[in-house]
Amino acid sequence: MTGAVAAWIALAAWGWLLAFRGRFWMIEDVVASPEPAQWPAVVALIPARDESLVIGTAVSSLLAQNYPGALDIIVVDDQSTDGTTEVARVAARSLGAEERLSVISGTAPPPEWTGKLWALSQGVAEAMRAHPESALLLLTDADIAHAPHELRRMVARLIDQRLDLASLMVRLATNNLAERAVVPAFVYFFRLLYPFGWVNDADQTVAAAAGGYMLLRREALMGIGGLATIKGALIDDCALASAIKARGGRIRLDLAADTVSLRPYGWDTLWRMIARSAYTQLRHSPVLLAGTVIGLSLGFLAPPLLALHAGPGATPALLAWVLMALSYLPMLSFYRLSPLWAPLLPLVALFYLGATVDSARRHWQGRGGEWKGRVQA
Repeated sequence: MTGAVAAWIALAAWGWLLAFRGRFWMIEDVVASPEPAQWPAVVALIPARDESLVIGTAVSSLLAQNYPGALDIIVVDDQSTDGTTEVARVAARSLGAEERLSVISGTAPPPEWTGKLWALSQGVAEAMRAHPESALLLLTDADIAHAPHELRRMVARLIDQRLDLASLMVRLATNNLAERAVVPAFVYFFRLLYPFGWVNDADQTVAAAAGGYMLLRREALMGIGGLATIKGALIDDCALASAIKARGGRIRLDLAADTVSLRPYGWDTLWRMIARSAYTQLRHSPVLLAGTVIGLSLGFLAPPLLALHAGPGATPALLAWVLMALSYLPMLSFYRLSPLWAPLLPLVALFYLGATVDSARRHWQGRGGEWKGRVQA
């Protein structure tokens, strides 16, 4: 009887999610916006810490943008030891665009700041000093290869829709088994937490962004008090989006089709990526952690276990499993992966559950938010 009750709860939960959770499972095409009569000046800020393997491509792809307006790039070298600075400069030099790239040496973050936000804050200060005419800031990562048309398209969208922040979740790599198993689910779970339809709705309080690509109005950043307002935020992209939307700003988050991440992942790096911030997402609350364990177990793990057990709850459990798999198909299609991955989503959920529990363990051991040699939570 307990299994049957769990199966019916899971089925009801999936019915509710599909009907009332902001259509998180749907991936809709983004309609191109008309181009503005004038193109504002943009400064791209790239915080980089030991990114010599990827930053050359990132800088080159930005310098190759077909953007009609002014575009300058500031790289904040966050105490790298692998020649990141020189690789960035060589990339600009090879395109004859040295004058459009500035590289500044970042200092160690103060205790109350996270490393990335401190680096970005130094970049913002340099942008205001060196490019006071710039109206827009592009906060991006050192491991992003930008499609040639992306900035032009994003600026047009921001102006046409009167946005204060326009963000893209770039396409992550799915080249190896670990990436194919975990990456689409990462985006799927993110959209489950932050339905893009709600993020993009000014009447909804849900706010989110993706740190790899955030185009925002400089006046909107200053309107919230600058990055100092969120200086201790580990999930800095969503914190920035929340601060802007809370002040009445308009934000938008979409999936990128052809602007991609250059970073390769294995099982261990994917685990650490999730464990870095999962417990922060739960506000370091043991109660929320317990609720997450119960929710993931009931919603994702129980349906296949009960369906395969062939007990009294097998039918509703099977239906819940089917609904779960169907909700995953659009994401698999977006990543051009086989639909045969869909029924395996419970196994990926188990991976995420383990990494979430490990995130809490790391926090309790004083290692929360550990990334690139820094403990930040």
